[in-house]
Amino acid sequence: MLVAMYEASVKKADFTELDEVHPTFYNFLIEKGFIVNDDLDEIEQVKNIVNQVDNNDTLFELHINPTMNCNFKCWYCYETHIKDSKMDEDTKLNTLRFVSAILEQMPNLKELSISWFGGEPLLYFKKVVAPLLEKVKTLCTDKGVMFTSSMTTNALLINQEIADQAKSNNLSFFQITLDGHRERHDKVRFISEGKGSYDAIVSNIKLLLKNQLTVLVRINCSPETLPGLNDILTDFEELNETDRSYLSFDIHKVWQELENIDDQDLRDARWYYREKGFKVDTASHDTVLGSCYGDHRNHATINYNGEVFKCTARDFTTNNSEGILSDDGKILWNPKYEKRMSSKFKNKPCLECKIMPICNGGCSQQAIEHEGIDYCVYDFDEDKKKQMVIERFLEAIVYA
Repeated sequence: MLVAMYEASVKKADFTELDEVHPTFYNFLIEKGFIVNDDLDEIEQVKNIVNQVDNNDTLFELHINPTMNCNFKCWYCYETHIKDSKMDEDTKLNTLRFVSAILEQMPNLKELSISWFGGEPLLYFKKVVAPLLEKVKTLCTDKGVMFTSSMTTNALLINQEIADQAKSNNLSFFQITLDGHRERHDKVRFISEGKGSYDAIVSNIKLLLKNQLTVLVRINCSPETLPGLNDILTDFEELNETDRSYLSFDIHKVWQELENIDDQDLRDARWYYREKGFKVDTASHDTVLGSCYGDHRNHATINYNGEVFKCTARDFTTNNSEGILSDDGKILWNPKYEKRMSSKFKNKPCLECKIMPICNGGCSQQAIEHEGIDYCVYDFDEDKKKQMVIERFLEAIVYA
């Protein structure tokens, strides 16, 4: 009903009646930026916001890849698995030197965040992750800077010892992937022939929740995943209210999947999860206020071999690197870095698009890969854009 009222006002280009009929709703639309004054230069406003967000000097986000090896070989993984790859002592020392320099050279710094990625970071938890966690936490404590940490992991190696060390060193957030319900997941992520990993991973997720560690379960969807998507919740229904408060779900299509998936199926699944009392990550991310960390100047991804990257959604090859970590703990950026940092607001269709204030053409990686080419992250499909706005609108109401 509210959407219909809004659409009727848009069609008439007159919101006066809406203000009279439902002033609360009208004021909500203004507060959330769905209604703005005609004389507002939204492009300039977006540029100012993006500049503030992408150059925020109160936060430094550091990603570390302890290894590029993994104990699974998922069909859609874009990374090159490198057996025996491990961050050595020199690179660990240079990483600590880099952190120390950040703490010294950024006077406005309030928080330093480390995200563990790879490869499977838990393969070298004791030798790489735990020692760096402990030392960085001490460095931040000495400087009065908040230290937070997160990890993207398949969770197969989670145990109580890891949970205890995580809690004591501010590693409080885990993103863990499921490839559908048990039967489908075990065909994608198996320990050995005939031995799946679904039950072990679900059990380890619950272990983290019991330890009051936050878990985002990323459900990768393909046509084979969809039939059992809702069945996943049956394995979490037993959770009490406290444990559920630390759990949320993120339901997305595997972007490497070539076969079409109806977006409505994914939307229906998200709302089904919410109706069952579970938190679901928002489907349509704000790439202006919530821009990707790769867009932020105060961010770096240090690979196990000392090469430095910005985007973590592309292969970690030397050709894609944007810098190198030197022996004195400095990052020597190459020209690709500044090219990335100046890549936004150059796509003409974005500057003329009505959803530009919440889309901004996606991330800097999209802008770089479409240099000199008109592009749209919604395929120039007005229905997709409209549906995104409706989703954001509904999610705003739910989470309000």
